[in-house]
Amino acid sequence: MKWLSALLLFVSYFSFGQKDQPNIVLFMVDDMGWQDTSVPFWTEKTPLNERYRTPNMERLAAQGVKFTNAYATPVCTPTRVSLITGMNAARHKVTNWTSPYNGTESGKVDDIFNFVPWNKSGVSPIPDIENTVYAKPLPAILKENGYYTIHVGKAHFGAMGIPAADPKNLGFVMNIGGNATGHPASYFGEENYGNIYGKAGIHAVPDLEAYYGSDIFLSQALTIEALKALDYPREEKKPFFLYLSHYAVHSPLHADRRFVSNYDKLDEKEAAFASMVEGMDKSLGDLMDYLESHNLSENTIVIFMSDNGSLSRTPPRGGEMHTHNLPLKVGKGSVHEGGIREPMIVKWPNVLKGNTVNEHHIIIEDFFPSILELAGIKSYKTNQVIDGESFVSILKKPKKAKSERSLVWHYPHHWGPEGPGINFASAIRKGDWKLLYDMKLQKLSLYNLADDIGEHNDLAIQNPKKVKELAKELTAMLKERGAQMPTYKSTGQAVLWADELVD
Repeated sequence: MKWLSALLLFVSYFSFGQKDQPNIVLFMVDDMGWQDTSVPFWTEKTPLNERYRTPNMERLAAQGVKFTNAYATPVCTPTRVSLITGMNAARHKVTNWTSPYNGTESGKVDDIFNFVPWNKSGVSPIPDIENTVYAKPLPAILKENGYYTIHVGKAHFGAMGIPAADPKNLGFVMNIGGNATGHPASYFGEENYGNIYGKAGIHAVPDLEAYYGSDIFLSQALTIEALKALDYPREEKKPFFLYLSHYAVHSPLHADRRFVSNYDKLDEKEAAFASMVEGMDKSLGDLMDYLESHNLSENTIVIFMSDNGSLSRTPPRGGEMHTHNLPLKVGKGSVHEGGIREPMIVKWPNVLKGNTVNEHHIIIEDFFPSILELAGIKSYKTNQVIDGESFVSILKKPKKAKSERSLVWHYPHHWGPEGPGINFASAIRKGDWKLLYDMKLQKLSLYNLADDIGEHNDLAIQNPKKVKELAKELTAMLKERGAQMPTYKSTGQAVLWADELVD
């Protein structure tokens, strides 16, 4: 009977392990700023918090932890590549949004600087593909460790013609709606989400034929499909990783008719934007309802994040230019806080206390090791250097002393719009200090975010030692990661490093 006892012990151990392996949902929003929510991520509620209706974000925050110092990159693809590789953008060199067309430059031709050499085709799970970074993707590791991996919505990991254009080549078992494009042609079912007259344009959203001609908004269609996709792992009792990556609230600003009447006091563009925010929030609520109704909530970790700050130029936004993220400065495309600081919430039932705030500083590449640790995956191999650091310990111990770790951003491109911190800029944050390097102006600016979250007061002249310290550290970190710097059209010489301005 010893063999029977051993068998029962093995079955018991295996069953416990399976039950103990948490489901993980990463709910990613596109172009949602720190202030595009009724949930305040600052010390006080602002007029913008009063504008938006996001009851399900409030619900998630009440059950979880708000991170008030969570960061992404200035634009979308660098964030998404950092997420699935664990690499800082300066290292993986997908430093701008990728064009759907393989090998094509994005952004604008500049009058002073040449285009930098960068990985303009995105990430690749296999080596030796031109203009890509070779890396072992996060979903592939999760899949190898027993997770049923689902991708729904925007992908934008790589250009057409390379493997990463299809998320299934990155380790997702299912892909619904994701390809090489960074935004939809249309959010309207009546317009087939861009698949007009049977001709799928480059920005047409795939896989949603069942909703063609309907009045179902894109965010709603993706949510319905995501919940359908969860039925299989639920019924088979498999742990799942759902990456629900909304196209909203990226332009075009198409009003979600379910909610736009709630914003009749705003101008047409701002009302459309606010309705898209509320539609995204409805998706979050539908997801949480599904988890609760199927008794999955207690064993599911939910992480809410955005890929960059809110678009702040007008048009397509309404109102005054660069006021859409106040009190944060500027918005999407900028290394100022409005372009990179994001709303982040983590719910981890039976581990985290709800309705709490975590002020630790984290950045998007931290999601890679953190999600693997949350999944209980302790041993894995990658082809890439991991810059991210797991935030699991500070989730569990939020009062742990804050690290003096430095966070770095690098954007050596002409994105298009002009504005402070937009185009050819790098930045470093260490503690409460933040240094910005404007490559065109050859200028270093210094801010103390504890006293000046809006980055209004440049303290560089008053604090030359701090400027020198941070300029040297920024340069050292960029050089270690092999960061590319723009060159002058007139001479072919590379722009100075930040530390060369203070030596």
